Amino acid sequence: MADRGVDLSALPKEVRDQLAELDLELSEGDITQKGYEKKRTKLLLPYIIHPPVEPLTRNDVQPPAPGSSSGHGPPPSSSSRYRERRSRRTHRNGGTRDDRYRSDIHTEAVQAALAKHKEEKMALPMPTKRRSTYVPSPMETRTPPDSSSASEDEMSARRQSMVAPAPLHNPNLQSPDCWITRTPQGSSTSSSASSTMSHGEGKPLSQNQPQPQYKPQYQALYKPSHPPPYPPHPEPHHAPASDIMPHGRIAPSENSAPPPDVTAMALPARGPRVDLPSNATVRGMSRGQSRSSMMETADGRINLQRVPVNSRVSTKIQQLLNTLKRPKRPPLSEFFTDDSEEIVEVPQPDPNTPKPEGRQIIPVKGEPLGVVSNWPPALQAALARWGATQGKSPALTALDITGKALYTLTYGKLWSRSVKLAYTLLNKLGTKNEQILKPGDRVALVYPNSDPGMFWVAFYGCLLAEVIPVPIEVPLSRKDAGISQVGFLLGSCGVGLALTSEICLKGLPKTPTGEIMQFKGWPRMKWVITDSKYLTKPSKDWQPHIPTANTDPAYIEYKANKEGTVVGVAVSKVAMLTHCQALTQACNYCEGETLVNVLDFKKDMGLWHGVLTAVMNRIHTISVPYAVMKACPLSWVQRVHIHKARLALVKCRDLHWAMMAHREQRDISLVSLRMLIVADGANPWSVSSCDAFLNVFQSHGLKPEVICPCATSPEAMTVAIRRPGLPGAPLPARAVLSLGGLSHGVIRVNTEDKNSALTVQDVGHVMPGALMCIVRPDGPPQLCKTDEIGEIIINSRAGGTMYYGLPGVTKNTFEVIPVNANGVPIGEIPFVRSGLLGFVGPGSLIFVVGKIEGLLQVSGRRHNADDLVATALAVEPVKTVYRGRIAVFSATVFYDERVVIVAEQRPDASEEDSFQWMSRVLQAIDSIHQVGLYCLALVPANTLPKTPLGGIHISDTKQFFLEGNLHPCNILMCPHTCVTNLPKPRQKQPVGVGPASVMVGNLVAGKRIAQAAGRELGVIEDQDLVRKLCMWPTVMHQYLTEALQWRAQTDPDHVLFVLLNAKGVAVSTATCVQLHKRAEKISAALMEKGSINTGENVVLLYPPGIDLIASFYGCLYAGVVPVNVRPPHPQNLAATLPTVRMIIDVSKAACILTTQNLMRILRSKEAAASVNIKTWPTIIDTDDLPRRRPPQIYKPPTAEMMAYLDFSVSTTGMLTGVKISHAAVSALCRSIKLQCELYSSRQIAICLDPYCGLGFVLWCLASVYSGHQSILIPPFELESCLSLWLSTLSQYRVRDTFCSYSVMEFCTKRLGTQTELLKARGVNLSCVRSCVVIAEERPRLALTHSFSKLFKDLGLSTRAVSTTFGSRVNLAVCLQGTTGPDPCTVYVDMKSLRHDRVRLVERGAPQSLPLMESGKILPGVRVIIVNPETRGPLGDSHLGEIWVNSPHNASGYYTIYGEESLQADHFNTKLSFGDPHTLWARTGYLGFVKRTELLDASGDRHDALFVVGSLDETLELRGLRYHPTDIETSVSRAHRSIAESAVFTWTNLLVVVSELCGSEQDALDLVPLITNVVLEEHHLIVGVVVIVDPGVIPINSRGEKQRMHLRDSFLADQLDPIYVAYNM
Repeated sequence: MADRGVDLSALPKEVRDQLAELDLELSEGDITQKGYEKKRTKLLLPYIIHPPVEPLTRNDVQPPAPGSSSGHGPPPSSSSRYRERRSRRTHRNGGTRDDRYRSDIHTEAVQAALAKHKEEKMALPMPTKRRSTYVPSPMETRTPPDSSSASEDEMSARRQSMVAPAPLHNPNLQSPDCWITRTPQGSSTSSSASSTMSHGEGKPLSQNQPQPQYKPQYQALYKPSHPPPYPPHPEPHHAPASDIMPHGRIAPSENSAPPPDVTAMALPARGPRVDLPSNATVRGMSRGQSRSSMMETADGRINLQRVPVNSRVSTKIQQLLNTLKRPKRPPLSEFFTDDSEEIVEVPQPDPNTPKPEGRQIIPVKGEPLGVVSNWPPALQAALARWGATQGKSPALTALDITGKALYTLTYGKLWSRSVKLAYTLLNKLGTKNEQILKPGDRVALVYPNSDPGMFWVAFYGCLLAEVIPVPIEVPLSRKDAGISQVGFLLGSCGVGLALTSEICLKGLPKTPTGEIMQFKGWPRMKWVITDSKYLTKPSKDWQPHIPTANTDPAYIEYKANKEGTVVGVAVSKVAMLTHCQALTQACNYCEGETLVNVLDFKKDMGLWHGVLTAVMNRIHTISVPYAVMKACPLSWVQRVHIHKARLALVKCRDLHWAMMAHREQRDISLVSLRMLIVADGANPWSVSSCDAFLNVFQSHGLKPEVICPCATSPEAMTVAIRRPGLPGAPLPARAVLSLGGLSHGVIRVNTEDKNSALTVQDVGHVMPGALMCIVRPDGPPQLCKTDEIGEIIINSRAGGTMYYGLPGVTKNTFEVIPVNANGVPIGEIPFVRSGLLGFVGPGSLIFVVGKIEGLLQVSGRRHNADDLVATALAVEPVKTVYRGRIAVFSATVFYDERVVIVAEQRPDASEEDSFQWMSRVLQAIDSIHQVGLYCLALVPANTLPKTPLGGIHISDTKQFFLEGNLHPCNILMCPHTCVTNLPKPRQKQPVGVGPASVMVGNLVAGKRIAQAAGRELGVIEDQDLVRKLCMWPTVMHQYLTEALQWRAQTDPDHVLFVLLNAKGVAVSTATCVQLHKRAEKISAALMEKGSINTGENVVLLYPPGIDLIASFYGCLYAGVVPVNVRPPHPQNLAATLPTVRMIIDVSKAACILTTQNLMRILRSKEAAASVNIKTWPTIIDTDDLPRRRPPQIYKPPTAEMMAYLDFSVSTTGMLTGVKISHAAVSALCRSIKLQCELYSSRQIAICLDPYCGLGFVLWCLASVYSGHQSILIPPFELESCLSLWLSTLSQYRVRDTFCSYSVMEFCTKRLGTQTELLKARGVNLSCVRSCVVIAEERPRLALTHSFSKLFKDLGLSTRAVSTTFGSRVNLAVCLQGTTGPDPCTVYVDMKSLRHDRVRLVERGAPQSLPLMESGKILPGVRVIIVNPETRGPLGDSHLGEIWVNSPHNASGYYTIYGEESLQADHFNTKLSFGDPHTLWARTGYLGFVKRTELLDASGDRHDALFVVGSLDETLELRGLRYHPTDIETSVSRAHRSIAESAVFTWTNLLVVVSELCGSEQDALDLVPLITNVVLEEHHLIVGVVVIVDPGVIPINSRGEKQRMHLRDSFLADQLDPIYVAYNM
């Protein structure tokens, strides 16, 4: 250490001053640690006796020498010194602690609470953050414009009290015998020497002590960066930082069994399907590529090995799971389950809850208000008297920025200027015949804090003119915190005129034309300048009218309530006068005294004492503005000394600032003070500041009895004030209360846990002439018991009369009649609510423990925001929190209030320091207050919204938090610990009732068995009749090859296919005969080049087009089985080619048919980097084949033989190939033909990928069967021409079109704003009869509705859009078609759905989910809803698996090893009861059937099938079944910056991945919003929130999310996330 060999006390005074200034700069963040050490070493170098060791770190601060009052404080505080420092530093308005909340007893309690958990290690996973997410910008750019009034107020003036010796602690305070203790004020509960700098100090770990082992990335959390130094204090040590864990309710790990390693769990085998690997996402690709061009093969490299999960992500999840194993507080009790009501825990009353036991309180009466003969009849009369008789007597002295007197306003000048202003207001504002202002009108006063003189003149001028002044803060910009609420105040008061000074007016924000800006929410204002030169001198005969004080409003004082609404408290003339009289009597004001006022003179105590009562008593007021306090914190003390002031009006932070700046000021004397009024004495933490100030300044003549805390509120005005005591009289009482008792609203002596004590001082007695009661703060105003905390209510003539212009709210506050325990009113006199919480102590002393607006009601207990701030500040915020700026509020989430703490982070704070501080705050608050924090956020310095005086604007901060505009740089969500009212997890009952009983029960209950069927296929057997009737010739063909040959013979030139390019030009067509001949060429080539045997598999590798169709029929002609595969993406071979290879290997393909381009790609060097290109099967290029015909066209011996293989990647990431027989192809084509009424003269447009499922059937098969013309639009062409699909529909007058969700979403997002342009181009969609979305999922109702609405202007019918439903076992179960009723929509109750029950509700019902029918069931198809576990049929009120029976069911999975059991289970399964003979195929989708009121073609009531989601994708959480899409829909609504989201589970944790489409600054805003919305709407706690870039969530060609691939990528740490939050 640089100063180990130096005796600091022996150093020259200049060096000590420089060292002290360095310490102050370090504590305020004005110098870096490195710079501090460098400068300190340089200063001490000449005085070092032996070689230096290492530079001083923060842990090495030495305690102040006993008996000295120096320590490491600031330098001597002459004003010149501060001016010099101000020129160097733009901001000198904050330390690291707010002394309003500082108490060393509490600091020690917090440290002791943290130390309790020394042995209980809990590995908190730190969030993962991309480095670019938060790059701090220079402080100047972050600091909002400062003004003379914008300085730090209570919430921001943080000073670290390290300057005074620690006083002696009274032992009685540690173990109080009763809750009121009489103690000398000088040795109070709170020492003034701060231990903030040494919280982390302690005994270093001995070498043989076992050291905890942690992974390197967490080391910073548990091990301090510097080893602790030698113990700085002789008292018992606190636990070192390395031993203090951030949470305290985890059992010691030594004796507990190790948790199961979830990272090593093997997933169950998934049968013969192929599991796609974890590297599913393709980095660097645009969303368009990954969705439309990438398709299934883009979903990653296929690898049958398991994904390695021992990555840092899974390690963190393991730690998170370990965290969650400890019991929660309060313990979960049993709860009931009832679907019809909201399922939350009903809290059971705790038998140990303390309850009030005293008698009912008796109203406390203040001393009578004395009658003095010479009291004026009105306040204006007092001013008139002094103006006439004592004209030269000083009324007000204002200071400049340096703290020197700027001007003194005499009573004569004040009177004459006020009269001039009154005359001008009444007579000179309008024209001669028009009076703009009349008595009783409201006028805004807009004056800065630096100009009290102008305000005094304006205020008294308004009183003399009998207009009502409404003082407000100077607006600095349109974006001021709460600016619109001030507009609400002005509007409710009917203000249209504002008085201001010339200088202030020039500083107001202007429009480019030079006019005053119209502020948000403000009424139109006229501005009047009140400088003397603009005022008119009244004629000699004009005198202001001064009536006797009456009940008319005198002035309106603004007040912001808890929600941020600003209201105006009207004070009547008689109340204003009576209040001045009461204050005069209580404070014993005498004529001609001097008062130093540091408070805001526009409102509250600064106005009541410093402007009103001062004039009444001819007091000389010295006004010290905040700007002066920023430059010279000791200025008010110096003014008291210079002017021999008898009274001073301050707040705790002024005491603290003065104490911080005090250093060897021997020339200061406070002996003249007879009363030091502490305006915020009602804050329970004020006692520390008062005691610390007294300890420092007692030697300067400050008497203990002059400190007079008081309690006030805008409504009740002064509630109580401590009268100045007599010298030598016993000092007032202190109460040492249990925080636990306070949270239950009762007063209990703190005898057991010293850590959770609150020491409060009294605020004196009730005001003269007032009557006071304590009533319960919620419910009817019932009188409290003597040991119960309640709201103080006051009956007095000296109080507010109403909220101006708000009669409804007024009644609840200003006209309260207290009732007794039986609900009977105790009298008729109305009381006013003060908003203060407190109790009456011995001797009728009033104690205040908090404010209603700071009350947080969590789980039935009350916590005070100020108490939580004090605890957070006691957790060593030096390295983390910027100037101690901390906001605490509650947000209602899931039927309870949740505590949120937001703090500003120092610019130089490290991630580890910040995270450690947050973790320790969690534990300290949990330990001391027994309440769990929901969210703890750190925002960049100077970014929280400010009040006009620099404090944190709590309601705006809360609004920013709830709207996602807070932009935190660090966040910690802890829902697992504080959300204890979740529904009880569902316990699945053992199956004691069989499926038969369920079926009988359904029938008895009148519920139908949930089954439905399409119409009959109606095959005509008589082929002669077919020929005669010229009916569909294809009825007689069992095979598509026969149909194509027949069409080539009978109608050779009929065009079957038209392929369009991006310009809408037909680049390729195929007539019947052309297609037949091309198929023959390919068939011949296969037989010649490929040496293929009948029945072997051939892979087709083509872009969407007619080549693909020709190759398919060529394979059928050759008797081989085509396998259609999506070609690899040329720009992304590494991700897409392995999937192609996998399908080729799995299908055992003997040959590949492809184009020249793709053949080159398959054999390229780039391809060799991903796969072994030497082992490709035979590749045949079909571009330029010779004209050859095959020897014969193959005809299968039976229609049950396989026609083709359909390979697809499911949403769960499974690659599955299903066998489609010739009979199934023929039946499916016939079914589609009947449903859609397809015949030769019809045209359909197809814009979807032709590689699997129904898309392939429509692209390649249906036209050959039905003879209609198909216009083929490859989806990737839409990238080049957005409107290609819609223009084609309009140009060709297409009636029926088929598309995918990807195409529809693309058009909705990219073309939605261009409908007018399309209309101008002549695009008309009125021809479209049906627009069918091909899907294997629940209909996306929001997307289809948006599409219909957007393109309604182009003539699209709202009834046109519908969806299909298919699955692996049956490619088309439902398709809307052209006949039959429109698709219907129902609303189901989501709570019931989670229990697999279907309950229909009305639209708009809470927790309702809209579901659209998935199209009409195709002809020949039967479906039934089955319980997937018991395999018994279900009633139509249940959700179950959809089973299908149809002639076009697939034959089975194509497997390498031929696992027949899986095939039998999925394709040929039977019901366990009911109809045991029918063979069904299991779709793997959950749904239900509902009979509607609509009629189908046959006249029967229509049975609608509703698909809810894939069974494989459902999430089993808390015993309930959740569908990912429902949670994702909620998440996507949470914030405007969420583009897409996906959810999955990892062990028992819910993981939410959201794509951020906004700025990375918004990333952390999403974490609480996502957590909130999932908790509110789905009753689930999110375990991990991952914020990623757009396009990261993998999506297949059908537009379906590949959640399992995303999960694998997340666990393998391959997502490159912007931010990962692990909710504790």
